[in-house]
Amino acid sequence: MYSIMIIEDDKKLSTLIKNHLEKYGYKTYQVEDFSKIKTEFVSNNPNLVLMDINLPLFDGFYWCRDIRTVSNIPIIFISARDSDMDQVMAIENGGDDYITKPFSYDVLLAKIKGVIRRAYGSYAESNSSDVFEVNGLFLYIDQNIIEYKEKKVELSKKEFQLLYSLVKNKDKIVSRETLLEVLWNDIDFVDDNTLSVNMTRVRKRLEEIGIKDVIETKRGQGYRIISSW
Repeated sequence: MYSIMIIEDDKKLSTLIKNHLEKYGYKTYQVEDFSKIKTEFVSNNPNLVLMDINLPLFDGFYWCRDIRTVSNIPIIFISARDSDMDQVMAIENGGDDYITKPFSYDVLLAKIKGVIRRAYGSYAESNSSDVFEVNGLFLYIDQNIIEYKEKKVELSKKEFQLLYSLVKNKDKIVSRETLLEVLWNDIDFVDDNTLSVNMTRVRKRLEEIGIKDVIETKRGQGYRIISSW
């Protein structure tokens, strides 16, 4: 079952689209908070996005570009704008197709099926997104990069593995032994001070993107990251 995220601030139209698509076996998700579209996208990990252009705060072109920083999934613009320039901008900002309002649901379904075939057919390239997100902090797993409020920084492999282990267990204590095993797989051959040094580096990397004092040292136990930034 393919899942579709509907980014449309006209609640009535959004619900009509949702109900129609679900009749044909699609799973749908309607965005409610138009200030956190990228966060909701990562959390829901849809197979396709239907994107309006005229949205609160930022337009659909902005959010399309933002989604493209973490994923290459199909994005279809749906808009009352019917000028050639709008359609050109949609493509140049990362869109895969464009449909103008008012539209036929048969045409919408055909376009959805078409881009899904191109994206997920046997000839398509993989476009899965290895991104982990919590409270607006994005961890790009295949790049060792973290991002928060549009600030990015690259970590070493060891630094990233440490942070990822803490974030996956946010608000819980992760033992020193567990963290050492994540990094080196054999805690018997590691200097006890090495973990502390690497954790200090992780704290500095977080500070570089504006997240401070969130990693606690639990003496005799391990470390904990507090997800209240």
